[in-house]
Amino acid sequence: MPYEPGSTECRVLIDCKGQLESMLLSLSRIDNTGPIREQLMGVHQQLEALHNQYRKAALQN
Repeated sequence: MPYEPGSTECRVLIDCKGQLESMLLSLSRIDNTGPIREQLMGVHQQLEALHNQYRKAALQN
C-alpha cells in the first residue's frame, strides 16, 4: 500500500487488511469457499471504512 501509516490504529488496520487479503488468496485455491470469501470481503470492506475514518481524522489534525 502506498499510504504511510500515521498512527498505531492505521498500522493495525493495514496489517489486518493484509492478513485478510492473504486468506482470500489462499482460499481462492479451494473449491466451495465462495461464501466464506464473501464474508471475509465484507470484513475487509468494514476495516477499509474504519481505516478511512482514521485517515480523514489524521489529515484534519
